[in-house]
Amino acid sequence: MTRIILVRHGETEWNRVERFRGSADIPLNENGLKQAELLARRLAASWKPAAVYSSPLSRSVRTGEAIAAQFGLDVRVHPGLSDIDYGQWQGLTPEEVRARWPELYQRWLSDPSGLHFPGGESLDERQRIGVRAIEEIVATHPGETVVAVGHTVINRLIIMGLLGLDGSYFWRLRQDNCALNVFEYRDGRFVAVTLNETGHLLNY
Repeated sequence: MTRIILVRHGETEWNRVERFRGSADIPLNENGLKQAELLARRLAASWKPAAVYSSPLSRSVRTGEAIAAQFGLDVRVHPGLSDIDYGQWQGLTPEEVRARWPELYQRWLSDPSGLHFPGGESLDERQRIGVRAIEEIVATHPGETVVAVGHTVINRLIIMGLLGLDGSYFWRLRQDNCALNVFEYRDGRFVAVTLNETGHLLNY
């Protein structure tokens, strides 16, 4: 059995004020750094991962570094864990996007299945990339526990892909800052053990 612990990075200023982040490289803020430390301690209390993988974006790398330090590991960057490219939406607030693309924004809120962001990526393509990344990581670490640090959108897409859920579940899967999700892989399938666990942040 291989265990994948999929986590989301800590808070950034664009999380706090709610801007579309995606592939923009926004660093953790002070709160996000503290969240990353609490997440790292939570993982160290329960598991001993063989490797820590991260999206190449600094907010995920820094979260991964806090985790890896608990185990004397280095962070392995995997581009498949990076967040979606929002294209022209990137850096805008939801209100700004609603004003410029009202119909597309409504689709994003109601049924984002197959949505392609103007000048950016499609959710379907990014999901394929994310699921492939997890499959590669599992193949590299049979029988081991591995941490993968991603983002809210890519994590939701990965979770749906691993569990065979369609796009209608996108907004039914929360991914809070520094949440952890645990999956076990055995007999050719993934089983969800924990989703969006954030109890470790209550200590802050």
